[in-house]
Amino acid sequence: MNKDFKEFKNFIKGKKTAVVGIGISNRPLIDFLVKLGAEVTAFDKKNKEQLGDAALDLQGNSVKLVLGEDYLDKLNGFEVIFKTPSMRIDSPALLKARKEGAYITSEMEEFIKYCPAKVFGITGSDGKTTTTTLIHRILKEEGYTTWIGGNIGNPLFSRIEDMKKEDKVVLELSSFQLMTICEPIEISLITNLSPNHLDIHKDMEEYIDAKKNIFKYGRKEDLLVINRDNDITNSMVGEAKGKVLQFSIKEKVENGAYYDNGELYILGKKVCNIDEIKLKGMHNVENLLAAFCCVNEDVSINSMRNVAISFDGVEHRMEFIREVNGVKYYNDSIASSPTRTIAGLKAFNKQVILIAGGYDKKISFVPLAEEGYKYVKSLILLGLTKDKIKDAFENVANEKGINIPIYIVNSLEEAAEKARSIAEDGDIVTLSPACASFDMFPNFEVRGNKFKEIIKKL
Repeated sequence: MNKDFKEFKNFIKGKKTAVVGIGISNRPLIDFLVKLGAEVTAFDKKNKEQLGDAALDLQGNSVKLVLGEDYLDKLNGFEVIFKTPSMRIDSPALLKARKEGAYITSEMEEFIKYCPAKVFGITGSDGKTTTTTLIHRILKEEGYTTWIGGNIGNPLFSRIEDMKKEDKVVLELSSFQLMTICEPIEISLITNLSPNHLDIHKDMEEYIDAKKNIFKYGRKEDLLVINRDNDITNSMVGEAKGKVLQFSIKEKVENGAYYDNGELYILGKKVCNIDEIKLKGMHNVENLLAAFCCVNEDVSINSMRNVAISFDGVEHRMEFIREVNGVKYYNDSIASSPTRTIAGLKAFNKQVILIAGGYDKKISFVPLAEEGYKYVKSLILLGLTKDKIKDAFENVANEKGINIPIYIVNSLEEAAEKARSIAEDGDIVTLSPACASFDMFPNFEVRGNKFKEIIKKL
């Protein structure tokens, strides 16, 4: 049983509280803390002009602002600090504040600590958002009042008093959010693990350890769901404090979910056939199996089946845009890692024209080239990583004695125009970047929407 939220209300009232970051997700948090009686100061690197109406609204709500490049220099004298997820807990400003006696936390830590409803926590390198959405849909299909949040949906902490014990909460959790989580989560899932976010994590070991926090503080009645087919997650079976279910598309799993001979099963019971599923690709079969494991104690097979055969995907995930002159265009902007791009490429069952490249997360593109080359007809590259990806594919092409046409461009508009000029009737063009978007766009959604806008104008 989680803690009573009255404890937090009593604790935060009158406290000098700092919130680092005035982004969309932190605005409801700031308003909520003010409502609970905290003395709130909001910190952000942007200046008042860049923040626009947000700054005026906050000041009108009695929130002090500390803005500009040196904003963290003034993070002192606070009793409570809510950090933004991407801010490392060992940053000099936070280490100094902690030494001064500040209680440092995050919205997600406090939400998990006080949430009255059953929590389903989902993490992994790939497939998080689709699987989170599937779990949410299946629980709703069964009739539960279901909340979705974390990296997907709306911030939930400000809605915590609207939640009931019998509700269900589904959270997509990033490694950054999990680094400081030390609370039990009733149902935890790790979809898979591969190198990612090594621009922020010190190394792969720290990244894996962060992901393990999703189950590290679990109780004997809690459930961990992990991927049998992924070596890293499979090695965690013995570390769970409570129950474990696994899922696999390669072998029958007695204690979990599996795919066999065109059919999807959970605990030995058939849910549906693969040809009934609208989602493309075996990576989405994995996502469904993972979701079945998570919800098996709360829903019927019928609810699982209804969602499995009707759900046609989430925006920016292998999203069909339109067909132009016999060429089909897809938006897979969510694919911000090589493994996610490979999974998408495999789902098309034919060679495609791939548009890739973006922000450099300091991860290798050799696996993308070594496994992905056979699915690529032509490669169009842009962004900070374009030369790294080009080198990886050229090395593989030289080793194999094959030719992969590679084109370097400077913008999404140029990429779309190049794709249009080289595509033939029956071809598929997909934006599946294998990289984050931050060199050109604020996030993958903005990148995907821009690509869709360009394609719709072709």
